[in-house]
Amino acid sequence: MSRDTEQKYRSCTLSCKQERVEKRKQAVSALRAAFPHTVPVLTGFMVLGIAYGVLMQAKGYGVLWSVSMSALAFCGSMQYVAITLLTTVFDPVQAFLLSVMVNARHLFYGLSMLEKYKGVGKIKGILIFMLCDETFSISYAVEPPEGVERKFFYFWISLLDYGYWVTATFLGGLLGNVLHFNTEGLDFVLTALFVVLFLEQWKVKENRAAGVIGMACAVISLIVFGSANLVIPAMVLILTTLLCGGKLGLLPGLVEKRKD
Repeated sequence: MSRDTEQKYRSCTLSCKQERVEKRKQAVSALRAAFPHTVPVLTGFMVLGIAYGVLMQAKGYGVLWSVSMSALAFCGSMQYVAITLLTTVFDPVQAFLLSVMVNARHLFYGLSMLEKYKGVGKIKGILIFMLCDETFSISYAVEPPEGVERKFFYFWISLLDYGYWVTATFLGGLLGNVLHFNTEGLDFVLTALFVVLFLEQWKVKENRAAGVIGMACAVISLIVFGSANLVIPAMVLILTTLLCGGKLGLLPGLVEKRKD
């Protein structure tokens, strides 16, 4: 190897090392910025995930089953519904339709996050997989601080929330082997978590109009379609109202976010 070639090789190696160090610093900085936003989800998921693991154990499904469901399906409320599906006579058509209805809201989440996840590169698929109600609530409302890489910021929010859920499910599965008590009412923690997330968003003045619209659309959907069928109509009504309101300039908060 000639001296010039050796120098080029060393220069390239040094440059690659510096690039890796810089990316590592950016990732750590993004983690520090993202973690505080996920603390409410951590507390909620610890209760909710442990409850899910305990319920699965009580129905005869051990740690491996509950953790696999959380890691591969990662669909929160549908996992609770799946407990009933797993413990009754299996009806594939009913299971499919129920899954679509319960998780249909993610169609609207995905549309709302198109702009946020634009240009994040190869990790976009991972962000889509790990998108849940709580991650959407945080990622849509929060912008990365100045100097923090956007894709790393959203990646850590998603990964932390995902890790909280899987870890809590694992702990619940273990505790289910030791603790034996009446599990009635445990699934209410899901509703409680959504209430906490809503209150967090309500603190931001620009988000209050969207919050009022969401509640109003849910009430209208409940009155018109009933409690068994309100989710999808409510989501359609909310999305339509927000899109029309943003375009007409009736919702300043949404207009400002779109311009940013």
